[in-house]
Amino acid sequence: MKRNYIAWLILSAAVMLLLPAAAVAFVKSDAGMAVSILLFFAIDPIYSLIVGIFAGKDIKKMWSLPVISSVTFLLGAWLFFDMGEIAFIMYAGIYLAIGIIAMLLSGFVRKRAKIQYHQS
Repeated sequence: MKRNYIAWLILSAAVMLLLPAAAVAFVKSDAGMAVSILLFFAIDPIYSLIVGIFAGKDIKKMWSLPVISSVTFLLGAWLFFDMGEIAFIMYAGIYLAIGIIAMLLSGFVRKRAKIQYHQS
């Protein structure tokens, strides 16, 4: 389980730190807005959802993954786009909410399926 946790931390750093860095470094300014929209409205929320679903497997040990994912997003956005921009805090909060809701729903579904399996 610890190996999975470390792998998710590395993946969070890659998605939330390296993708914005690559967007700033390699994308020309005219396509930068499209890439930013893709990051903020597709890739990052989907990643937060996936992290939450994975964290729902063992909430007691993995509860921090959605938090770490949101914090690394905020760090990456501030480092590579605009330091101190308040809008990024809102995005990080939304990604955190997506991750936590997915984690709780995933944990609930797993627990319910486990109870139904034992009753059968």
